[in-house]
Amino acid sequence: MKREHTGDYEITAVAGEQVKAFIPSPLPPVPGIDISPELQQSHDQALIAVGELNSLTSLLPDYSLLLYSYVRKEAVLSSRIEGTQSSLSDLLVSEMDGIPGVPLEDVTEVSNYVAAMQYGLDKIREGLPLSLRLIREMHEVLLRKGRGEGKNPGEFRTSQNWIGGTRPGNAVFVPPPPHRVMECMGKLELFIHDPALLLPVLIKAALVHVQFETIHPFLDGNGRLGRLLITLMLCDSGILKAPLLYLSLFFKVHRQEYYRLLSDVRSTGDWEAWLSYFLEAVTLTSRQAVTTARQIARQISDDRKIIGQTGRSSATTLLIFECFTRKLIADSKYIVAETGLSPATVNSGLTRLQKLHIVSEITGKKRDKIYSYARCMEVLNQELEYDTKE
Repeated sequence: MKREHTGDYEITAVAGEQVKAFIPSPLPPVPGIDISPELQQSHDQALIAVGELNSLTSLLPDYSLLLYSYVRKEAVLSSRIEGTQSSLSDLLVSEMDGIPGVPLEDVTEVSNYVAAMQYGLDKIREGLPLSLRLIREMHEVLLRKGRGEGKNPGEFRTSQNWIGGTRPGNAVFVPPPPHRVMECMGKLELFIHDPALLLPVLIKAALVHVQFETIHPFLDGNGRLGRLLITLMLCDSGILKAPLLYLSLFFKVHRQEYYRLLSDVRSTGDWEAWLSYFLEAVTLTSRQAVTTARQIARQISDDRKIIGQTGRSSATTLLIFECFTRKLIADSKYIVAETGLSPATVNSGLTRLQKLHIVSEITGKKRDKIYSYARCMEVLNQELEYDTKE
């Protein structure tokens, strides 16, 4: 549906140039969203797919590993959209105070993403509503270290920004002037918590994402935080039991369509086309997450059986292996602390796991060795490798 009024423009001066900054109309759209039979069907399919994803929390005995790894995989994917080169392995090594294989700033940005997501989820569980306060606090965590620490972490911008182009005059899009940011964000907060609105949560999250990206309230980190808000809203509403749904890969693979649809919302108010795209993203991403989770569960089960057939040493080897079902990368010190086994026993067990091709040593060093649950990492890296081919 095309809408005549999607927002207003205000002339503002940026770097010596006069530009038209866009101020979006507050949500919900007017006229309201046209839930056609096709859009309703897309919504129902997305809801079913999310339900299947939720079932993993009760069906999988190794759910904690899935959650641990999925949050970190999303951090890598979302940060890659912003230009970092960090891998999942780099992040996991850095969390052990190891040395990653890319610039430390890249890993710091990815690590900040994990921390921001966890911070938001913890605060919501403590009873803090999804509010401007929480959004600013999450932004502060997101940018507290690394390249963004000089971009006013936790504060809405007080200067004009722009998207695309080499300067304001040839920008693809210019968000609201700084003096209108608080007004726009305040109205967005009211929309999020408006009890009179009867919109389905998935539809609401899709609308909020676009509005946040359009306002672009911070100097840096808007893309990452805008993607985080989707998962946070779904978890806050209860539609998602755990933070297992992330759309960064879909958005990146289909980024040209993503940007086109956001532009169409701003120019013509075609929210329905965006919603169709968003719901497809939720459906396909949820299904892929379920497939990946089942692959991981099968791999862990198969590896346990292999270890169980190794004879007298199987009991201690299995105990060591279980450390890798909670954490994908570990060193002998961590395993000794977790199992209570002696360093010699742990090292012998790690050698056996290497010979079985279940774990691999990833540093190549004689000392301070770090081991990776190689087979599980291969499953998780499938999407990350697909991303690099695009």
